[in-house]
Amino acid sequence: MSDKELVLIETITESCKYKKGSLVFREGEPSESLFVVKSGLIKLTQSSNEGKQHIVRFLFPGDYFGQFALLHNKNNDVTAEVVESGDVCRMHRKDFIPLLEQNAALAFSFLMSVSEQLHQAEASAGAMHMFEVEKRLARLLVYLYTRNHTDSLISVQALRHTVDLPSAKKEVAAMIGTTAETLSRKLNKLEALKIIAMHKRTVNILEMETLRQIAEITE
Repeated sequence: MSDKELVLIETITESCKYKKGSLVFREGEPSESLFVVKSGLIKLTQSSNEGKQHIVRFLFPGDYFGQFALLHNKNNDVTAEVVESGDVCRMHRKDFIPLLEQNAALAFSFLMSVSEQLHQAEASAGAMHMFEVEKRLARLLVYLYTRNHTDSLISVQALRHTVDLPSAKKEVAAMIGTTAETLSRKLNKLEALKIIAMHKRTVNILEMETLRQIAEITE
């Protein structure tokens, strides 16, 4: 996104602070804003037909959400809960839509961003069906490391990489389609193989290249 486009976005953006445990919005509520995570961590959840909540995804700084309901003028289909306190930027529909209509370059940038997010969601959903738990866990750890660092590429020569699990084991397990007990066993297995070292919710990746091989990540 160009400097000019960023300036345009800033003119219609307001920033709000959210404490851990608070909700940005609830599932079923009307949507009239696009949100962007400035700092902190957001969890999106959705209710099943049986009334159970399942995790859709975690959002890190730079991620945006609420775009589907905003663009289609529908109610939110997820609940956005703050996992780690931080700031969330907000753009109202009445300001955002006219800005897109008046600026083709900005509209294209937004379309590319939506496309990338859709690709990531499809890749994640596909991995849930295609890969074993070990591979899904390895992919999650590599993803979390990549998403929380400014470098777009992981240095496989680095001796140590640190990842903080974004939530309790039960919720992290739900992200990869398993149970908390199975997650603990898989983490213990990776630790016994000296691929990682655990300290509470902090994972030190000792062998990044080995973890990438387990995840079957080749790029």
